[in-house]
Amino acid sequence: MSATSAFPHGSIPQELPTRRQFLWQSGGGLGGIALASLLQQEQLLGSQPNSHIIHHPPKAKRVVQLFMAGAASHVDLFDHKPELVKRHGQPSDFGEPVEAFQNGLGPWLKPVWKFQPYGQCGKMLSEVVSDLAPVVDDMAFIHNVVGKSGVHSQATLLQTTGFDRPGFPAMGSWVSYGLGSVNDNLPTFVVLPDRRGLASNGTKNWDSMFLSSRHQGTVVYPSRDVPITDLFPSQHGDYVTEKGDQMGHQILRQLNQQHAQQRDGGPQLDARIQSYELAAKMQLAAPEAFDTTDEPNHILKMYGLDSVPAEFPSKINPQEETVEFGKKCLVARRLLERGVRFVQIWSGNDNGFPRRNWDSHENIERDHGPLAQGMARGSAALIQDLKQRGMLDDTIILWTTEFGRMPSSQGGTGRDHNPYVFTNWLAGGGIRGGTTYGPSDQWGYKPLLRDRATQGYDIHATILHLLGIDHTRLTVRHNGIDRRLTDVHGHVIRDIIA
Repeated sequence: MSATSAFPHGSIPQELPTRRQFLWQSGGGLGGIALASLLQQEQLLGSQPNSHIIHHPPKAKRVVQLFMAGAASHVDLFDHKPELVKRHGQPSDFGEPVEAFQNGLGPWLKPVWKFQPYGQCGKMLSEVVSDLAPVVDDMAFIHNVVGKSGVHSQATLLQTTGFDRPGFPAMGSWVSYGLGSVNDNLPTFVVLPDRRGLASNGTKNWDSMFLSSRHQGTVVYPSRDVPITDLFPSQHGDYVTEKGDQMGHQILRQLNQQHAQQRDGGPQLDARIQSYELAAKMQLAAPEAFDTTDEPNHILKMYGLDSVPAEFPSKINPQEETVEFGKKCLVARRLLERGVRFVQIWSGNDNGFPRRNWDSHENIERDHGPLAQGMARGSAALIQDLKQRGMLDDTIILWTTEFGRMPSSQGGTGRDHNPYVFTNWLAGGGIRGGTTYGPSDQWGYKPLLRDRATQGYDIHATILHLLGIDHTRLTVRHNGIDRRLTDVHGHVIRDIIA
């Protein structure tokens, strides 16, 4: 919430002058811009209270979305199919014509890794994700999720925004819009991409689109020396004097005033001002949130960060992936502690060849192995860490990917795209742990009961429900249509709610 948004005109509390003095004295560019913004906002724009839409008592108040970009194989990680082991190498027969994305209709391919039961619930997990064993009783698996497309870009948007085409706000933006901010000094929605690059659609996966720009995701790279781009002044700007800096801020304020007077305080300028204000506040709050050096060794060890080599080899390896994913999960926990509502963590983006991501057309073992081990170690640590801090009860963790992979082989060791069925799992706030919902068929090709498939809309509706929001009532009028995250679809999955 902005500094003025909680107060009507004429009732700004007395502590703000001290705040103004601090922002002027802090220098560094954004501080002065933020002060000009605050003054201009008080005098001209007024303020709209930050959204806080609650339709029923919530079970959770924040979300972590773990996204495996490229399509993780459900039949190799979470969805145990003994029939594939039995029929391994035999010609695949789906009982119907199958449209494959590539030439992925080779013989049946058994899971690359062995499965065995874990936890009191006896959930069958692949040995490559066995690090999840200590928390499997906190998790709910959904094995009958279906998509609408086998194209990465469309399928990824469907999971991140609820639509398979650009132009719609991300789920994190909807959560930000619906629940508002908890910490004035940090974004409500933070994105932690893969270090190798962005997934299909790039920034569209966390854009706020027709919602205010203050609800879009803020991108952070925890492993970089500068986690947030342009947060601090450039070192090359030493030619800017303090007097010149202040004069520039004054001119900016005058231009903003003229703009606002002509447009009656339009929302675009308001959102821009709020983004400047937040950037100034982040100069102090963000570095502390991303600095994990004060974490005790047993926490670093839990996340796989206790012995990090100075340099990683260029070739992908399990330790590198454990450090990469574990660091993002630890930073996510620190952000959640400080009031961030929605954290989106990405894994596996590399468009080189051969691939080093989840899009394993050539070799499941080579590509999935290191990524899956790192994901399982980091995810388990995040669940355990939140649980020991009493935060898991009101934090939802969602693991997803854009679609699954075929039970048949491609080129002997790879798998093609499978939008017909894949797996999601959830843990935390309001989720009934140790449950498995919606089985796929004997091959992991389609849902066992095709008229009862789970869609991404249902996942989104369930998460909003746990946050205290009726997904049919969280709407924004845009181009004459009441838009919502779940479009005209979505049902709450009651069977996985505690």
